[in-house]
Amino acid sequence: MTAGLVAGAGTPAQAANPLVQRFAADPSILVANGRMYIYATDDQSNSGTYWDSNAWRLFSSTNLTSWTDHGAPLSVSTFRWATQYAWAPSAVLRNGTYYFYGPVDRTKIGVARSSSPTGGFSDARGNPLIERGRDANTGDEPIDPMAFVDDNGQAYLYFGGARAPRVVRLNSDMISTSGSIQTISITGGGGQFAEAGHMHKRNGTYYYSYSTGWPGQIAYATSSNPLGPFTYRGVILDSVNINTNHHSIAQYNGRWYIAYQRNLRSGGGNYKRSLAMEYLNYNSDGTIQRVAQTSTGVGGSTPTTPVNRLQSYNLTDRYVRHVDHDVRIDASVSPAQDAQWRLVPGLSNAANGYVSFESVNFPGYYLRHADYDFSLAQNDGSSTFNADATFRRVAGLADSAAVSFQSVNFTDRYIRHSNYVLRLDPVSTATDRADATFRITS
Repeated sequence: MTAGLVAGAGTPAQAANPLVQRFAADPSILVANGRMYIYATDDQSNSGTYWDSNAWRLFSSTNLTSWTDHGAPLSVSTFRWATQYAWAPSAVLRNGTYYFYGPVDRTKIGVARSSSPTGGFSDARGNPLIERGRDANTGDEPIDPMAFVDDNGQAYLYFGGARAPRVVRLNSDMISTSGSIQTISITGGGGQFAEAGHMHKRNGTYYYSYSTGWPGQIAYATSSNPLGPFTYRGVILDSVNINTNHHSIAQYNGRWYIAYQRNLRSGGGNYKRSLAMEYLNYNSDGTIQRVAQTSTGVGGSTPTTPVNRLQSYNLTDRYVRHVDHDVRIDASVSPAQDAQWRLVPGLSNAANGYVSFESVNFPGYYLRHADYDFSLAQNDGSSTFNADATFRRVAGLADSAAVSFQSVNFTDRYIRHSNYVLRLDPVSTATDRADATFRITS
C-alpha cells in the first residue's frame, strides 16, 4: 500500500504511514459515530523553525487507511484571550457534546465545545480552564492536556510538561475543575516523565503513558486508580526520528491502536512532523508489547476478514501455528489463536491468487521466510519483506482439491513442513509434495 495525496477539507485521502500527506503532529484520537477522528497540531501552518502553529487540524476515517481532511475546526483565535502556539490538543465526547482542550501561550489550557466533531467549536468559558500563575501546582508548562472519562462518569484532565505530570478532576460540565491539581506519582524506576501524558483503561487497569524526553521514548505505568500512584512497566514506543515524541491510544472496532508522530515526508523535520499509526498489542498479563515503527502502519486486514487455519494434508491432526515467532505444525495449540490466520491480498502482489498470512492475535505480523526458514514478523514495509511474505496460491501438489503456496521471489520453492518445522523448499518427491499441501479450514 502506498500513500496518496491528501486533498482539501472534506475529501478522502489514501495513506499508510504517514497517514496523510500534510504536516501534522500531536495526535489525539476520538472514536465516535463509527469513525476514528484525529485532532492534531497543524504543522503545515508553522514557520518551520519553531512549534508556532496557530491552528488544529482534524482527520477522520472508518477504515484507518483512507482519511478525510476536515480542515482546521479550531485555532488560537477560538480563544480570544490567547495569543499564540496551538500545541498538542485533546478531544472527548460526553452526552452528545464534543469538548476540545487546547494548550496555548505555553501557560494556559482552554476548553471549547461543539455539537459536531468537525466544526462549530466555541470557547466554553471565556477564560482559561488551567492557567499558570492563577492556579496552584500547574508546573512551569501546563501543556499537553488529555481528557479522560472513567466508566463511572468521573472525568479527569491530565496535563503537564517540563517533567511535571499533573491531573485534576473535571466536573460533569467538562469545563470546570473540582479539587486541587495533583502531582502524578510514578514509581518503579524506568523512564522519567517529560511531557505528552496520556490515559487509557483496559480490563480495569489504568495505563498512563508519556514521553521520557527530547528525544524520548513513550513509556507507560499502570495503576488500579486513575489518580495513581502508578508503577512503571516499560517502553511502548522507542524514540522517533525527531526531537519530540507524542502519542494517543484508543480501541476501535475491537482492536487497539497507537497514533504517533515521525519525520516521514520530504521537507519534514523537528517542526514539520507527520502522523503515523500502528497496532497496539497486549500480553496475556496485561503488559503492552513494544511497538515497531513501520511504513505500512495499519494497512493490513480488517476485523471482518475471515479467520482460517492451515491443516497439514498428510498429518491431519496438525495445523500451521506460531510460537515465540517460530512457525511449525502442531497438534495441540494453546492459545488457539496461534494457529489462526487471516488470508489477505498479497503484500507484494494483490492480484487474485496471491496471498499473505496475517496472524489473528498479532495483527500486523505476517508469515515470512528468510534464508528459507519461516518466522512470524512485523511488517516493516520494505519490498523485501513484502516479497518474502507473499505466496501464489496453487492447486495442491499432492491433491488438486487441496492447496499449495508458491513463493513469489523463489518460484521453485513452496511452503512445506519438515520435521514439523515450516520451510521454503523445492519439491521433488511424493513426500515433498504431501508436505507442501494443505487444507484451508475455519
